[in-house]
Amino acid sequence: MSSDFTFVWVALGALFDPLTIAYALAALGLTVHFGFTGLLNFGQAGFMSIGGYFFAVTVTKLGWGFFPAVLMAILGAVLFALLLGVPTLRLRADYLSIVTIGSAEIIRLTVRTPELHDITGGSDGLNGAGRAFFALNPLPESFRLSLGSITYSSDQVWIRLVGWCTVAVAALFIWMLIRSPWGRVIKGIREDEDAVRALGKNAFSYKMQALIIGGVLAGLGVIFAIMPSSLQPDNYGTQTTFFIWAIMLLGGAATIFGPIVGSMIFWATIALTEGFVSLGVKYGVLPITTVQSGQIRYMLVGVALMLIVIFRPQGIFGKKAEARFNV
Repeated sequence: MSSDFTFVWVALGALFDPLTIAYALAALGLTVHFGFTGLLNFGQAGFMSIGGYFFAVTVTKLGWGFFPAVLMAILGAVLFALLLGVPTLRLRADYLSIVTIGSAEIIRLTVRTPELHDITGGSDGLNGAGRAFFALNPLPESFRLSLGSITYSSDQVWIRLVGWCTVAVAALFIWMLIRSPWGRVIKGIREDEDAVRALGKNAFSYKMQALIIGGVLAGLGVIFAIMPSSLQPDNYGTQTTFFIWAIMLLGGAATIFGPIVGSMIFWATIALTEGFVSLGVKYGVLPITTVQSGQIRYMLVGVALMLIVIFRPQGIFGKKAEARFNV
């Protein structure tokens, strides 16, 4: 019976999983876009996909090292932000939302086409993107770390150490930016863009900078998700963007700490609900099949998020005064 509750340790492990790291950084980027600047970006998965492919192709096809690949991921995110921002940021906010969600889908469908199989791997994706990173691992190969019934290898510990250090640096960077005059301007754009323009500020330039910074965070975050496994194009569709929005709103849209904790709570909750639903199916409490149980967990998480939005729209760490946006 005790083995049935192994999922509890899995849920605890999910708090620090590389996937949690990836979504925490992407949600931090979305916080810069929407929470502080008021940009309706519904294509954060596109930034993740672009960053992931620039990184993975650089490592697997060109044979470059980890740090040049990271620079390529940043370059890809910057180029994508410019491509999206130049034609849309001078228009109303809803134009950006339409363009971003469409662009993310265009990227997903493009990279999985058979014609690009030699470069992107097509629908099979790309494997081996983490070899350059794990080659830098200073921990001995025999190193092990146990969490209950789960044991982490040297490489698994290494990626978590680097990943969470990256999250901490990114959070500190955003915190310093928001407290600077630059941060006060973008919050002014969120509240009343016309007033900011009346003060002589170039709102378009500030919005473009915010779009680039948030996009780069998403492009860097996805690296930690693909290194221990593989890069699959269908993992970065609209569902991914909606997960990031849920994480951001859960923690608080206009906070720094909120998206990080939101990502941890979201993925731990997913693991817990999956475990409890599987137990219910196994012992006949829930009259559903194993395949159907995978969808039930998202329904339960969705209900929980609806309740949070209804009763605490500002999120766990958010302030009510910042729950209204000029979009």
